[in-house]
Amino acid sequence: MVNLLLVLLFPIGIIMALTILGRFFKTGRFYARILSCYFLLVTCAAYGVLASVALRLVGKVSIAQWTTARAFKNLACPVIGLEFRVENEGALGTRPAVFVSNHQSELDIVFLGRVFPKHCSVTAKRSLKYIPFLGWFMALSGTVFIDRTNRKSAIAAFDSAIREIKGNKQSVWIFPEGTRSYFSKPELLPFKKGAFHLAIQAGVPIVPVVVANYSHILHLQERTFEPGVINVKVLDPIDTKGLTTDDVDALVLSTREDMLKELKLVSATSAKAEKSQ
Repeated sequence: MVNLLLVLLFPIGIIMALTILGRFFKTGRFYARILSCYFLLVTCAAYGVLASVALRLVGKVSIAQWTTARAFKNLACPVIGLEFRVENEGALGTRPAVFVSNHQSELDIVFLGRVFPKHCSVTAKRSLKYIPFLGWFMALSGTVFIDRTNRKSAIAAFDSAIREIKGNKQSVWIFPEGTRSYFSKPELLPFKKGAFHLAIQAGVPIVPVVVANYSHILHLQERTFEPGVINVKVLDPIDTKGLTTDDVDALVLSTREDMLKELKLVSATSAKAEKSQ
């Protein structure tokens, strides 16, 4: 019991010390907020394991990721001084759907905590499955794990997701860039096609979600992590009924263009708001 208490108190003590230093040094603020996020992530992942088991027993595991995401957001945002302002939030209620959003950095997990809808599952690379607590929670709550090195396994995972979408009206959240961009300006990496194939085969709409560039808040290379407001725009659902695999390329291109256009707009709005403060 004493050892467990020490394990819990040690990171808290480090965070408090860095927070005090952060009043005088930017680097102190950076590490204090980074460590706070990771500490709260592990805490909420442990909660997510218990929540997933309990919700599975009562037949409501479809909201396990939503309730855990909200818990993380409610803890993390006040600690790191972050606020998300979401426009057209009603579109997040589209069900079932394939949600796609830009992927900037590790901070996107807090963004998901704010906007993640009920009855939705994330997709993630298979290696995350083996991380203690986080991987356990993801596996128990219905994450769609993708092994990018094994095409047969990846196809099987998407086939399983299609069955969940059609049978249980379970939505899926995908970052079509496939990896974090870390851009210091509003830009997008090329989109992978998996999310669009999935939406067409399942016959459900695509709901694009655009997060303004927030490099002024978190910039890993410059060791910057400051409080602030991040604007988010949920675009209207894109109907995929009647589309086939022949339409995937055009759908990927048009969706990316719409998201990039909106990304530049919401980022410009955020920059103006930041300067006016």
